Amino acid sequence: QVQLVESGGGLVQAGGSLRLSCVVSRTTFRINTMGWYRQAPGKQRELVAAISSGGSTSYADSVKGRFTISRDNAKNIADLQMNSLKPEDTAVYYCNAIASYPVSYNGWGQGTQVTVSS
Repeated sequence: QVQLVESGGGLVQAGGSLRLSCVVSRTTFRINTMGWYRQAPGKQRELVAAISSGGSTSYADSVKGRFTISRDNAKNIADLQMNSLKPEDTAVYYCNAIASYPVSYNGWGQGTQVTVSS
């Protein structure tokens, strides 16, 4: 069974940095898009950043210029470098992986807590 495992969350002061990592294991198919989402208490889950297998990236406006998503296709790893963190970045961050051919797949990790103190 495919597994997504996140790591790297924690507590950091405003202005600090954290790096999240997501490893997708036990796959027999190619992952097309990997992304990071977040969900703060009382809010809907939102897309933070995504990256295609070709390296194309997209970011939420609120994190542009501060967060960088990267990926190692061979290892099915997607990292999210978060700089200049703000208290409003506090949320549970989830990794997402999507495949479309030859297997349709859309999977989520268990989430990792990021807390930014002011």
